[in-house]
Amino acid sequence: MTVLITGANRGIGRALFDRYDNRGETVWGTHRQPSAGRMLQLDVTDPAAHAAFAAELGDTPIDLLVCNAGVYHDKGQALDTGYPAAMWADSFAANVTGVFLTVQHMLPHLRRADGAKIAIISSQMASQNRAPGGSYIYRASKAAVLNLGRNLAADLAGEGIAVGIYHPGWVQTDMGSAAAEIDTEASAAGLTARFDALSLATTGCFETWDGRAHPY
Repeated sequence: MTVLITGANRGIGRALFDRYDNRGETVWGTHRQPSAGRMLQLDVTDPAAHAAFAAELGDTPIDLLVCNAGVYHDKGQALDTGYPAAMWADSFAANVTGVFLTVQHMLPHLRRADGAKIAIISSQMASQNRAPGGSYIYRASKAAVLNLGRNLAADLAGEGIAVGIYHPGWVQTDMGSAAAEIDTEASAAGLTARFDALSLATTGCFETWDGRAHPY
């Protein structure tokens, strides 16, 4: 199996990369820095970079695409004075448009595989049923990518490509903080099990890292 993971240089992405590598899968990661080994350079917000990256992959089939790259810029912003427009634009460029561009440019590679899958890392903060306030930009972007994933699942089912959307847990990363509930290894173990179980029968699912259906 060939796996491609965006944002794989640290945190959950790195843990997923290492887990697939230890399983003996062919795994490639992306990050914004220059390519080094199996970590390839890709700025997910840049359409030209996506086109060049897809060309670099040539005819390589991708069995599993994990859209993990994302940002959380608005932690601690004040409602009255924070959340500048540029922060909204930058966040949606990475967390929503970046996912769409990744899927769009990887479609030829996914179509070359038999029963390819797309896994989109969203968050429980996408849920309209879990709305305690704050982090408006991050919550809105993760809700948008959840919607994106659900619609991709509908459009790609006829081609045999399954799409799942996942909450990775509250994870001990730079984004999640040291106070989070689980470490990256636990998150990656749960997520890889979810990705293994993903099929056309479950396409469009929104699940937690430990296998529970998440309310929308």
